[in-house]
Amino acid sequence: AAVPHLKWDGGCCIILENMNCEVKTMLTTILFDLDGTLLPMDQEVFVKDYLSRLAAKMVPYGYDPQQLVKAVWRGTGAMVANSGRKTNEAVFWETFVAMFGQDALKDVPLYDEFYKTEFQECRHVCGFQSAAAETVRALHAMGYRTVLATNPLFPPTATQSRIRWAGLIPEDFEFITTYDNSSFCKPNPDYYREILGKLGLNAGECLMVGNDVNEDMIAQTLGMQVFLLTDCLINKENRDISQYPYGSFPELMDYIRGL
Repeated sequence: AAVPHLKWDGGCCIILENMNCEVKTMLTTILFDLDGTLLPMDQEVFVKDYLSRLAAKMVPYGYDPQQLVKAVWRGTGAMVANSGRKTNEAVFWETFVAMFGQDALKDVPLYDEFYKTEFQECRHVCGFQSAAAETVRALHAMGYRTVLATNPLFPPTATQSRIRWAGLIPEDFEFITTYDNSSFCKPNPDYYREILGKLGLNAGECLMVGNDVNEDMIAQTLGMQVFLLTDCLINKENRDISQYPYGSFPELMDYIRGL
């Protein structure tokens, strides 16, 4: 029998034997969603608490609370629709200025201050799942790279805070998507393509773990493997989730070990 020849190529172990080619892609990188995945939460409750605290912060500075909330939602919509022409940060503030005028940019430090102070109280409407941090650390011990693939709608301070609420630290992730380093949002597949490009990854060597059927499982269309975490499941279109590997953190670890 002929001896197999091995060739490594960007995470793919290509086995050539007797002129037949079998390509096996090895998993190297786990991408995690944050809200509802590593950090348990009811998203509607969290957003309501967050926006009420933000409005209370800005009212003394002359902002009408209803208009402010409207501006945040409009800016969020602009980021979700971003086609890559600018960073999400630039698109958000462009939309904000269109509502409040150029002088509103002078208040950016106030928003930065909010995320360091009042925003921290939002952790009380979030849950805590010790298995989340335990899983990430176990994966590190197994040699996997980890990426935080959270929808990049927030500045770094807000995202880093939510990472800590989950019992982790920003350094647990090789890359974290935030509104200043991303030009797309979920569920646009280009959001995932941008991550792959920044990190030099092939889709086939990645596993995306998330709780939102529409936003996270879309990564499968690029060739990524996916796992649907069902602890805080979001399935707005009531799709059949049996088409995906799914479960909680123990099932996730069993799935990864079986690959």
